[in-house]
Amino acid sequence: MCTWCNEPAPTLLIDGTKQFNHGKYFEQHETFERLWKEEQRDIRKLYQGILQIGVAMYHLQNCNYHGVVYMLRRGSMYLEAFTPRCQSVDVANLLVQASQILQVVERLGPAELKQFDWDLAPRIRLTE
Repeated sequence: MCTWCNEPAPTLLIDGTKQFNHGKYFEQHETFERLWKEEQRDIRKLYQGILQIGVAMYHLQNCNYHGVVYMLRRGSMYLEAFTPRCQSVDVANLLVQASQILQVVERLGPAELKQFDWDLAPRIRLTE
């Protein structure tokens, strides 16, 4: 784990997490993008990964099958380097949720995407 992961969660990370957990996927994108742009160190990839999982959920709301699958895979790829936990984010748990959603989405396919059970929507857990 990188030393940056031991740093406290920045305010924008906490704000973006709240938006993400409330299903405000467009808003979380804006917040995490701002955080990503302001950060110059590689920790920015953590923010990019979270942002992309949120964008996947935004695509799911709009029944964009390709967008959901692509962003879930891409976001997960960025997050893997930050497991199990980074800046209070339970990254390992978020990756498990993203994987489960990807399996459900692939099983539903483009034609049945509207049948997605939103009780499965991911939640970012912050730990101490």
